[in-house]
Amino acid sequence: MARYTDPVCRLCRREGVKLFLKGERCYTDKCAIERRNYPPGQHGQGRRRKVSEYAVQLREKQRLRRMYGLLENQFRRYFEMAENSKDITGEALLAFLERRLDNMVYRLGMATSRSEARQLIRHRHFAVNGQRVDIPSYLVRPGDEITVRESSRTKEVFKRAVEISQRRGVPEWLELDGAAFSGKVKRLPLRSELTMPINERLVVELYSK
Repeated sequence: MARYTDPVCRLCRREGVKLFLKGERCYTDKCAIERRNYPPGQHGQGRRRKVSEYAVQLREKQRLRRMYGLLENQFRRYFEMAENSKDITGEALLAFLERRLDNMVYRLGMATSRSEARQLIRHRHFAVNGQRVDIPSYLVRPGDEITVRESSRTKEVFKRAVEISQRRGVPEWLELDGAAFSGKVKRLPLRSELTMPINERLVVELYSK
C-alpha cells in the first residue's frame, strides 16, 4: 500500500500551519513551524509570487488531506460520498473524515497522532463495540464504544497517550474513560466545534470545476 514516508514536518512547513503530525512534539518549541515558518527547499524564503484562485483552492485541499493523512484517491472517495449525501457537501466531508476510526482514536487521546493511531489499529489493539477492528478507515457511528483490547492495556504506549490526553483534553462529542481504556462517541461534531484552520468551501469549489 502506498504511503508517505518523507519527513512529515516538511508538510506543516509547506502548508504554513500545524497539522499535528508528530504528536507531542507539535506542542513544544521543537515544532518545525515554530523554528522555520516558511516552505521547505532552497527557495522557501524567496519572494512570494501572486497565487491564483486555483492555487488557493489546491493548497486548502492539500492541507485538509495531509491533516488526516490520506492519499489523493482516498480523499476523493470521501468527497464523492459527501457530494452524494443530503447534507452540505463541505460539512459532510468533514464529518466523514472525523468518523474514521484512526481519527477517533487520536481525538480520544489513545494515540499521540493520527499516524500512530493507524499503526496501533492495524496491529489489532482496538475493538469497536466489543468486536476487533483493524481497519483505520472504519467509519464509527454515534453510540459506538472504542476500547483498547484487554491484552494490550499494559503497553506503555497507551498509558503515555492517556496521560497526554488528560493534559490536551477530549472533545465535547466524545467521552473517555481513561481507567478502562475506552471511549464513546456521543455524537458527531458540529462544524463550529472543529477549530482547525480549514475552509472546506474552497475544497468543494476545487472538485466542482
